[in-house]
Amino acid sequence: MFFGKLLPRDTNFFTMFNQHADHIVVAAKAFSNLVANYSDVELREKYHREVNHAEGAADRVTHEVNKAIHKTFITPIDREQIHGLINTMDDVADLIQDSAETMALYDIHHMTDEIKRLTDLSVKCCERLRDAVYLLSKIAEATTAEAALKTCDEIDKLESDADRVLRTAMSKLFREEPDVRELIKLKAIYELLETITDRCEDVANLIEGIILENS
Repeated sequence: MFFGKLLPRDTNFFTMFNQHADHIVVAAKAFSNLVANYSDVELREKYHREVNHAEGAADRVTHEVNKAIHKTFITPIDREQIHGLINTMDDVADLIQDSAETMALYDIHHMTDEIKRLTDLSVKCCERLRDAVYLLSKIAEATTAEAALKTCDEIDKLESDADRVLRTAMSKLFREEPDVRELIKLKAIYELLETITDRCEDVANLIEGIILENS
């Protein structure tokens, strides 16, 4: 029994990474639909439920990965890398859900152009994150490793774009919004949306580290 626990198990971490990345993209697209249809209360609630469902699915994958780390004798990459990657990916899903929850909690009445632009950048970041994660299982191949690094660079650029949008949004908000309560609400939403891209960049940095150490 003891030695059985030490034997390698058939745990495909890369498959679970891919599943989690898929859930992130589903959550991001559902949130984008929520923003696009915000004036329709029924559609808004429908897409909010979809965000919650995707985030819950991502949580379950995260739990399975963290459990598998302790039950798998031989892992394809370093255990700390697995742990860091899946939990940082889960932060992305959590932040998407937090954004939807905060909009509902703060009773935001309309979507600004800045919210729409930050949402669009968040979706693009999540899609690129998924693309990079999909390549992880084949990074031993030089061309695949190079493609993954290029995708990570695209995430960095999208995050920089989101930074610029956030700075412009904040400047406009403090210049033009006369209602202090509305200012506080929108400031929180803008910062949450930009943080989604920040966390995607964190995932990209982890993937770059995995590639450099393992390819």
